[in-house]
Amino acid sequence: MAYLTDSKRAAGLGAAKTGTEHHWSMMVSSVALLLLVPLFVFTVGPVIGSSHGEMVAYFAKPFPAIITALTLTVSLMHFKNGAQTLIEDYVHGPAKKLTIIGVICLSYAAAGTALFSIARIAL
Repeated sequence: MAYLTDSKRAAGLGAAKTGTEHHWSMMVSSVALLLLVPLFVFTVGPVIGSSHGEMVAYFAKPFPAIITALTLTVSLMHFKNGAQTLIEDYVHGPAKKLTIIGVICLSYAAAGTALFSIARIAL
């Protein structure tokens, strides 16, 4: 029999232990995307439809490569956090952990592939 008071049970970081940190990471990535997406559209938009050589020459410049890498990385991490929240809310049982692990692996693999592709083009 546990002799815990109500305040002792309620003390700590909450039920999930990371709710506030998760919320702040979503807010920070939202603000970052608010700045990065227009930069990405105006940076990459003019070269859409160009030949492969022109595209490689364009992304050899640091500014377009950095903007593209930042936009893809931040957006995929924002996706990871949002999808994790959705899974925690709507999936129950052992499938919950497996689905979260799958989404995290998918988002990191996509971010790594994107960064590798941009680095290969830029270098």
